[in-house]
Amino acid sequence: MTRPIRAVIHTDALAANYAHIKACAPGSKVFAVVKANAYGHGLANMVTALPHADAFAILEMPSALSLRALGVKQPILLLEGVFSAAELQLCAKHDFWLSVHDECGMGWLENTDLSSPVHVFLKLNTGMNRLGFPAEQAPLLVERLKQCSHVASITLMAHFATADDPGQGVAAQRARFDAACHGLQLPVSLANSAALLAYPETQQQWVRPGIALYGSSPFSEKSAAELGLQAAMTLSAEVISVQELKVGETVGYGAGFVAVRPMRIGIVACGYADGYPRHAPTGTPVLVDGVRSCLIGRVSMDMLAVDLSDLPASGLASQVELWGKNLPIDEVALAADTIGYELMCAIAARVPVFVEP
Repeated sequence: MTRPIRAVIHTDALAANYAHIKACAPGSKVFAVVKANAYGHGLANMVTALPHADAFAILEMPSALSLRALGVKQPILLLEGVFSAAELQLCAKHDFWLSVHDECGMGWLENTDLSSPVHVFLKLNTGMNRLGFPAEQAPLLVERLKQCSHVASITLMAHFATADDPGQGVAAQRARFDAACHGLQLPVSLANSAALLAYPETQQQWVRPGIALYGSSPFSEKSAAELGLQAAMTLSAEVISVQELKVGETVGYGAGFVAVRPMRIGIVACGYADGYPRHAPTGTPVLVDGVRSCLIGRVSMDMLAVDLSDLPASGLASQVELWGKNLPIDEVALAADTIGYELMCAIAARVPVFVEP
């Protein structure tokens, strides 16, 4: 018998989330950001769910090539650009769009022979301080790109650091971008999930939602359901053993949990080697046979324990939802002091993945 754990990808939810984002940004085209194997949901599943997406955005060349192999005809944007002149030639061959964010990338673009011009997203740093030219260099950089015969089009791009924080917002970065790019009259891509949902004025010609596509909220103070988003991944497992605890008995490595009353616990076929967060504490929510309960004790490599004390009908082979359609991933992430992004991306290769419409 197969070990009773599974991740289910809900393609209907992926499609619904994309449609919702399109409705929230009616004047923009939408890149479906599918980096990190579509946030753990699988590139092939995203292609199946979004056959009519405006475009896709990815991180590295092998994944971009995989999208083409899966039949994607739409534009594919390389968010970190290329890492060699040879990759730049592949962009021309396969019609990949690319970010140009530093002088090295600019030099490759200016000095590499290409079979056809490429579409360039000029990455400007407005305060994130990861990738990008200083925003104030935009006019000079645009002029260089216009003089380059290898450039088919130019789009201006920046990324917000605090769009998910209502106390900081996007105003400072937006002001710096606007001042630097005034009068350039080029298409713009600024908004990530948080910005396009909270600051419609940032939507511009292209938006780049990531986490919202997968049914997780970019905001700590607002749930995915409140945003009109649906969970696209359910992680579930079964109870494989039941233990009866006496007062004073402990659970798991480190004996960190001590029973203060007689208890009944279920041992679940899921651990940190499956992608469940090891640092999730006692009290982290779970659903057992659809009823809310909680994690007990320390998460092991292959197992974790849940409280069955108030669930007399549950026991061996009971279904445990770790997160998903009925238990928001953001609740689990909050309890574990992390974010939904990390949980999605951490699902291990040994977990069987199933696709449901």
